[in-house]
Amino acid sequence: MTSLPNSVSIREVGPRDGLQNEDPIPTDAKVRLLDALSRTGVKRIEAVSFVHPKAIPQMADADEVWQRADRVDGVRYSALVPNTRGAQRALAAGFTEIEVVVSASDTHNRRNVNRSTEESLDDIAELIDLLHGAGARAEVIVATSFGCPYEGDIDPQRVAGIVDRVVRDGADRVAFGDTTGMGTPRRVRELLTAVRDRNAHVPVLLHFHNTRGTALANLLTALELGVTEFDASVGGLGGCPYAPGASGNLATEEAVHMLHDMGIDTGIDLDALVEVAELAERLVGRQLPSGVLRAGPRTRLAS
Repeated sequence: MTSLPNSVSIREVGPRDGLQNEDPIPTDAKVRLLDALSRTGVKRIEAVSFVHPKAIPQMADADEVWQRADRVDGVRYSALVPNTRGAQRALAAGFTEIEVVVSASDTHNRRNVNRSTEESLDDIAELIDLLHGAGARAEVIVATSFGCPYEGDIDPQRVAGIVDRVVRDGADRVAFGDTTGMGTPRRVRELLTAVRDRNAHVPVLLHFHNTRGTALANLLTALELGVTEFDASVGGLGGCPYAPGASGNLATEEAVHMLHDMGIDTGIDLDALVEVAELAERLVGRQLPSGVLRAGPRTRLAS
């Protein structure tokens, strides 16, 4: 039987990735959600993104949200940036963990930032230098790692080549985004194998969407391959504005429920997390896809 880890680190991405794909909600509501998540025991939260308000109006108040947030000791907060201006804003706001994104799919990258993948990689190399010079850590997220809404399948070797480049340029860690929800256990195995054959020691994080109902299966496969860091979004909030038809992220409470039942610690209070998912439903004004919210008794961490 494959050995599984004793603990897993989950980064909660609802306040950024989740809300980015919803109709804009008031600043007070964003702060309320972020503060509530900070009290669940989650140790990492993607708080905001510093993007142009015309591109992503849902994040237009990022500076105010972050200024008003009640930051909890022991929680690591990160921000997403698209370019140098965004990185400068994030650094000025005090962030020391910053994410940048490039798409493995050239078409998706052009739709997203109006640049080719190669052009974005050139920009990211400069951003990494900027962030390191300011004492911050740089995580590169490779979107459409498991498939593209415009190009279809993505060759794992193409993703591995992107990892070669960003590791050479100094990225502190790499994340792989299943932007469309095309990921399956087979694709997860093939991608991780291709990446590790060339960069065995680079820290990796996986970000799954649940468009086709495979997010938990993909999580389990990654666990069996030794991955211990994952993104998830409270209630299953999220999607991608540049991936038509992509549904929400893996719901944090569904991931925690399964992991705790397997005896894998997350440090998260599941009951508190479900209460925050219920809050998120009220704030966005619609029923969220999480099954844990309506499925009766929940699993506690085995002792």
